[in-house]
Amino acid sequence: MSDIAMALAPILVLILIGYSLKRSHFLPDDAWSGMEKLTYFVLFPALLVRTLGNQSLAGAPWSAMLLVVVGTLLLAAALLIAWRQFGAAVDGATFTSIFQGGVRFNTYIALAVAQAFFVVDGLAMGAVTAGFMIVLINLLCISAFAVWGTRSRKGWKPIIRDVIGNPLILACALGWLLSLSGIGVPGIAEDILEIIGRAALPFGLLAVGAALKPEAVRGHIGPILVSSIIQFGLKPTATALLIVVTGLSGVPAGALAICFMVPTAPSAYILARQLGGDTAAMASIITFQTLLAFLVMPFIALLLL
Repeated sequence: MSDIAMALAPILVLILIGYSLKRSHFLPDDAWSGMEKLTYFVLFPALLVRTLGNQSLAGAPWSAMLLVVVGTLLLAAALLIAWRQFGAAVDGATFTSIFQGGVRFNTYIALAVAQAFFVVDGLAMGAVTAGFMIVLINLLCISAFAVWGTRSRKGWKPIIRDVIGNPLILACALGWLLSLSGIGVPGIAEDILEIIGRAALPFGLLAVGAALKPEAVRGHIGPILVSSIIQFGLKPTATALLIVVTGLSGVPAGALAICFMVPTAPSAYILARQLGGDTAAMASIITFQTLLAFLVMPFIALLLL
């Protein structure tokens, strides 16, 4: 347990610093939204391109990892949709927030924990896992908005356009292309991406802290409860079972377990605001899950890592 606490402590401290700086008005509010945008569109894509581009899948159990990712995410999505269809008393906008709260994952926390536990190999396998998850999660969530969001758009063309234009999906696609082609990240580009990507995790964690709104939790207990049961109960359990079934072990299994034990992503709030979700419920879910994660993750990690 002490090893788990030591791995999580720096992450929690950065999140608390972000929260304290936002509440003390150390920076203007526009600075925080700018930091979030910079991280989402520049810093984190640079980290993904460099990590995936230099990651050779030769000998890596990527097919088994992909099976675990797809199986866990589709199960979570199917159960949430079944819950909505068979009598859940929530409107469509609120459901999209519950859906994101149960399906999305906080990539910043996941990769920071994977690196803390398994160092360079952890970051590499975490990036591979994240690369698989980001594409499928965005497809699932944008599809949910198309069906239940208040700004839903008819047809698949807008959905496909939103998925293809996602900066994280573009970064994953470029990283996989460089890796699978054998080119890797060439020359000075690696040094540039390494410097830029190095800022992604600390900036991302500070932005997570700044986005916390404890005062918003009250009044959204139902959505918080449903999404958190899926996030911290169903997904880690399904992941553990699929890891056993596929025979995975070591760092790949550890990276998968970590990616499926973290809270939902702060970027879910941005998507809720843009595509017609319940932003108040989304802010409550993000805040509660982020705080709850540091209580339950040590116990999940103790069981799975």
